[in-house]
Amino acid sequence: MALSSMTGFARQAGTLPDGTGFVWELRSVNGRGLDVRLRLPPGPDQLEPRLRDAAQSRFKRGNISASLSVKREERPAPRLTPDPVALEQALALALEVAARIPGCPAPRAESILAMPGVLRSEAPEPREEEAEARNAALSAGFLRALDDLAEARREEGEKLSGILHALLDEIAALVERAAALAAEQPAAHRARLSAALAELLGGERRVPEERLAVEVALLAQKSDVREELDRLAAHVAAARALLDGQEPAGRRLEFLAQEFGREANTLGAKSASLGLTGISLDLKAAIERLREQAANVE
Repeated sequence: MALSSMTGFARQAGTLPDGTGFVWELRSVNGRGLDVRLRLPPGPDQLEPRLRDAAQSRFKRGNISASLSVKREERPAPRLTPDPVALEQALALALEVAARIPGCPAPRAESILAMPGVLRSEAPEPREEEAEARNAALSAGFLRALDDLAEARREEGEKLSGILHALLDEIAALVERAAALAAEQPAAHRARLSAALAELLGGERRVPEERLAVEVALLAQKSDVREELDRLAAHVAAARALLDGQEPAGRRLEFLAQEFGREANTLGAKSASLGLTGISLDLKAAIERLREQAANVE
């Protein structure tokens, strides 16, 4: 399974059995979970549960909006005919009311025909098999659009994968540089402490070597960053495994990005040299870019 992004677009056009054209448009953007929103015209709204299930079976994360547009059929207006029973009832009622009102004019034909139920359309009601064929065509078009959307998200995911691997390489290189500088910290502590004592004591050496070694060891212990560096290296390996794995990696990558940030902060807090402090700042910048890109991964 290739890495997939949560952003993509798909468009699928089709034709219904009666010759009417339709178009599905699907858009996907980042989301904490999976949210599928359907915009359907009147008629096929009963398809919504089926379409929603199909989308949820394909994707794990992302805000997906799907809209269906159906071209209106240009057909002649259906022929209207009066309902004999309803017409007689309406006419009798209108004449009765008019007779009870002095000076009331006779009921007009258009007023009687406008009464509910007097006129009926001769257009045939759609048969059940026709409705099923129509829904089947719309569902098939939606499934094709889902395939196209998945492919678009995979193509975007390939680009993301290259960016994320490059960022992990950058972080790994910074960790190696930090390890090299961290190994020099005890000697730097000793040199700074010796210089400070020499200045304080006017150049005289009154502190035993053993006592100096103890103080240097205490300073080195406080600034020991080997644990943070080991965790950062482990996080890099875990992130690479996620990118090359077979499961959706977005949520776990975002979690790892948070862990990267914690270790980089601790590294900066323990730094005893400008060089190591600079590396911790570079790490934070690279980790922030990693976090931003991980937010796009399904």
